[in-house]
Amino acid sequence: MNLNIDVKQPGEGHSLMTLEGEVDAFTAPKLKEELLPLTEAENTLVEVDLGGVNYMDSTGLGTFISALKSTKEHGSRLRLIQMEDRVYRLFKITGLTEIMEIETSVRGGM
Repeated sequence: MNLNIDVKQPGEGHSLMTLEGEVDAFTAPKLKEELLPLTEAENTLVEVDLGGVNYMDSTGLGTFISALKSTKEHGSRLRLIQMEDRVYRLFKITGLTEIMEIETSVRGGM
């Protein structure tokens, strides 16, 4: 039950958050605390690299839904990239792949 969060600003109007570990009821509040402020900057692309996430539960999905709502309110964009196939399946099953911007090159052989 550990989640490492690294945030970089590779360019103006671009934030890159890299996650490693598990996104669950214990770690989602920390993720939300760091992610939501990034989405509040107008005309900003917030990319979240989920390649190092090996587990996510519904609390984690809720965090990304909150972030998506925040981008719509503040005129920014959220893109999820580099998902492991098991995490991607969770987004697909819940229908979130239809409403979220998710990079199509999924890791893990999909």
